[in-house]
Amino acid sequence: MDSSQSTCLYFNVSIDDVDSVRKGRQSEGLQKHTEAHVEDRCFSIFFKGRRRNLDLVATSVEEARQWVNGLEKIISNMKKLNRQQTSEHWIFNCMRKADKNKDNMMTLKELKHFLRQINIEVDETYAKLLFTKCDTSNSGTLEGSEIKHFYDLLTHREEIDVIYEKHAATGGQMSAQDLLNFLRNEQREEATLEDALRLIEKYELDDSAKHMNHMTKDGFLMYLQQEEGSIFNPAHKKVFQDMSQPINDYFISSSHNTYLMEDQLKGPSSTEAYIKALMKSCRCVELDCWDGAHGEPVIYHGHTLTSKVLFKDVIKAIKEYAFKTSEYPVILSLENHCTLEQQKLMAKHMISILGSALLTSPLEDQMPTAFPSPQELKGRFIIKGKRLNKLDAVFSNTSPGVEEDCVSEEDEAAETNNSKTDTNGQKAKAKKSKIKLAKQLSDLVIYCKSVHFSGFEHAKDNQAFYEMSSFKESKAVNLAETAAKAFIHHNMTKLSRIYPAGSRTASSNYNPVPLWNAGCQIVALNFQTPSKEMDLNQGRFRSNGLSGYILKPEFQRYAGSEFNPMTLTKGPWIKHKAFHIMVISAQQLPKLNKDKPKSIVDPLVKVEIYGVPADTCSKETRSIENNGFNPMWNETFQFDIQVPELAMLRFLVEDYDATSQNDLIGHYCLPLTSLQNGYRHVPLLTKRGDVIPSAGLFVHLMLLDAK
Repeated sequence: MDSSQSTCLYFNVSIDDVDSVRKGRQSEGLQKHTEAHVEDRCFSIFFKGRRRNLDLVATSVEEARQWVNGLEKIISNMKKLNRQQTSEHWIFNCMRKADKNKDNMMTLKELKHFLRQINIEVDETYAKLLFTKCDTSNSGTLEGSEIKHFYDLLTHREEIDVIYEKHAATGGQMSAQDLLNFLRNEQREEATLEDALRLIEKYELDDSAKHMNHMTKDGFLMYLQQEEGSIFNPAHKKVFQDMSQPINDYFISSSHNTYLMEDQLKGPSSTEAYIKALMKSCRCVELDCWDGAHGEPVIYHGHTLTSKVLFKDVIKAIKEYAFKTSEYPVILSLENHCTLEQQKLMAKHMISILGSALLTSPLEDQMPTAFPSPQELKGRFIIKGKRLNKLDAVFSNTSPGVEEDCVSEEDEAAETNNSKTDTNGQKAKAKKSKIKLAKQLSDLVIYCKSVHFSGFEHAKDNQAFYEMSSFKESKAVNLAETAAKAFIHHNMTKLSRIYPAGSRTASSNYNPVPLWNAGCQIVALNFQTPSKEMDLNQGRFRSNGLSGYILKPEFQRYAGSEFNPMTLTKGPWIKHKAFHIMVISAQQLPKLNKDKPKSIVDPLVKVEIYGVPADTCSKETRSIENNGFNPMWNETFQFDIQVPELAMLRFLVEDYDATSQNDLIGHYCLPLTSLQNGYRHVPLLTKRGDVIPSAGLFVHLMLLDAK
């Protein structure tokens, strides 16, 4: 929309729904419909979920600058809100909506409307009683301090009272020593008195209590709602693992058909899909390359009605966003269907756009024998694709060899799912179409040369470390189930990429956990599709500073390992744990059906463990009728964990429905090794992985060595 035009559009947008703002012609719409000379007047607002972005053209460069700077500041401030501030922001937003006549007062009718807004059903008698208790002026409306009193009654946390009173042993308050005892005994932290004093200084709001080195109940709640009181270990928000091991020793966050926004048959292709994946720390993206009009190669899902996007535009977007979330290397997985001339142009675009960040030769001065590390490859792009010759040709002084030659064409979409595989991974060879490969493109393939997989023994005897195979999910799952130990040992020296079956036309996903159990590094999923599988992927890569790289457990890396996830035997992988969890309560769960004001959720909580088959388990609470605001369960579960280093914990909050499938309210997933013991708050995410600002669970966790 150009604000210089006479037509004006008015719309309301909640800042909570805004994901980011980008200056310039960075959206496909602005690139298509505006000229380069208005670059500095353009900006785009991008929203969470599937809502389309809003493209704007300001009347001047200064106006655009003010809009972008203002929005960025608001977004930044919103992200900095602590959990209590976020909760208050949400509640007061609901209050404003309930105040129909905008007089800053609340009638009984408006109070009942507000309670429905915040997802709590109360009967007429209770609503009237609550209203009368707060209406100390007997005016028939609540205003000023009366609304504050109402808010305090509403947000009172009974479960926090119980915990605080149990540990506040100094004149009704928590002394620094009381807090230290709580941190050590309940939270199982190796804390010192200095740690307790630091928390009091940081979170206690009452100056007189702070002066005595005491923590009040309000300060205690504030602490529990911050990252120190979160289920996720704050130390794991930063890169904490050893990043100097060979790159094949890591699980790598990977996307399949990255260009697609929706399904595999007729959905749109977009540079935005690459941006979204990279901003989620995806480190391996896929480019399906085909001949395009006017000599320019394009990316789309071949043989389908999906739209097309220029190859060079995708490379530009990747260059711009690859290292904003993570500084560790990005693998560009090429599925090449182009003719020679357009292949040469692909190579030219990558070299000119990616510049020195593109890896065009090994890091070593002589022929390497193993992969470099993520640390050594920081900020670099690695091309995965076909190569005409061996890598040692780079160090050869002989003639450069052929300029082009035929190689087997990679076409995942055309592959069928009915091939049979034995326990060595061998199968009947199917005929593959051939394609001529240009030397210019071939030479860019250094550490990720695509080769056909002919069995584990063949790979061991004939494949160089940099030669890697891609497996469709059915073949990979079969190998993970029937030859897990051989697959794990294969992945100790090689890279393996797994991709979804071509039959998944709706862009559904497969379970990545069995492939991680088998040590597979590049387990590619459809990032555009919200699913349990993407929840698990987000959980797996949540730790280690959102780097997109997770160091595999040692028993999946050392040559003498006998680990087999399917048939557990004694070994260093067995670290038997008893995992106790109490689901205590939830706070401010969102309404699911906003079109029905009187619709209130009936929440239940599922607690799920994913890992080796012996550890995989799920348990759930009862449902609570008509209360999404502050439901309380106090239900306890126990899980028996054998291999905690591969285990993941997932919470799923659903709206119970007796007649149909439960609806998702929110979820959260993390590695079991990244959780904190004790009383913890659990954030909740939407189905697309965005944080629900006000919502959360409150739980008590104990992960202990089993006796």
